[in-house]
Amino acid sequence: MADDLFKALADPTRRTILDELTEKSGQTLFEICARLSMKHQLGISRQAVSQHLAVLEAAGLVETRREGRYKFHDLNTAPLRQIAERWLVPDTSGSKENTA
Repeated sequence: MADDLFKALADPTRRTILDELTEKSGQTLFEICARLSMKHQLGISRQAVSQHLAVLEAAGLVETRREGRYKFHDLNTAPLRQIAERWLVPDTSGSKENTA
């Protein structure tokens, strides 16, 4: 699972897609493509965006839901929390400094 997550986050286009879903969750493929084109000047095909979304979905970062003919993409931050909590431990020393 962590490998899929890091693979998904390694690509700058996928990170931009996540940024867009952070700003407005529940977008269709058409909406995501339009935002990438207009806001980020990314001229990539709908197929390419769909493939990026599939990688993000496999990593658990994007969840989809269907309503009629439309498929909506929602951001899921739970995998990021799990990774962060994996290495973060509570500071019990009372100090704000990191010790090596």
